[in-house]
Amino acid sequence: MMYPYDLYFMAALYIFAGIMHFIKPKVYLRIMPKYLPNHKSLVALSGLAEIALGIGLCFPATKNIAIYGIIAMLAVFLLVHFYMLSGEKAAAGIPKWILLLRIPLQFGLMYWAYRYLIY
Repeated sequence: MMYPYDLYFMAALYIFAGIMHFIKPKVYLRIMPKYLPNHKSLVALSGLAEIALGIGLCFPATKNIAIYGIIAMLAVFLLVHFYMLSGEKAAAGIPKWILLLRIPLQFGLMYWAYRYLIY
């Protein structure tokens, strides 16, 4: 079954983002909330999840499961976004206005994924 091109674009974005967890893990380690344990493991697991969910979007048998997984993953990632707003060190040098814009962006990404449940 052929899906709209932007579903494949979304899949590519998640696969790319997941791969980046392994290429540049320090970027992700810097923004991990201090209250979470095993930062290295969580960065690797989140990278694997993004890759698996991105691949899952491309197949009819796994597309809807991947969509629900993406929505759940993005909801969990909100913890990181709110943590980054807690102080300068947590912000990792990113301007506050960008950090604030990332929160509605998460919900936009959730909606983008949700739209494909009907296909």
